[in-house]
Amino acid sequence: MGRMSARVTVEEVERVAELAHLELSREETGRMLQDLNAILEYVAELNELDTTGVAPLAQVGELGDMASGGAVRPDAVEPSLSRAAVMQRAPETDGAFFKVPKVIER
Repeated sequence: MGRMSARVTVEEVERVAELAHLELSREETGRMLQDLNAILEYVAELNELDTTGVAPLAQVGELGDMASGGAVRPDAVEPSLSRAAVMQRAPETDGAFFKVPKVIER
């Protein structure tokens, strides 16, 4: 496979920041541009690896003991907080659900 030639543009960084409701300074935009392009370069490098014969994984948990260097922690049932206790500390609630501000207005 050839190297990836697509690069992230300043306009794309600004658009993603806008969608994420982030205000980036010129300096932050420049750093983000460099970081995103470095990530794309690394992905392009990874795409060049020969993975013939390597079985795909759906989750790293499929590696079993190899993933953590030892035994996987067993699941343990533990009590959780009651709804009433959680709702008492919520900034806004109707008693059953959290009330949150609308985030999609465009």
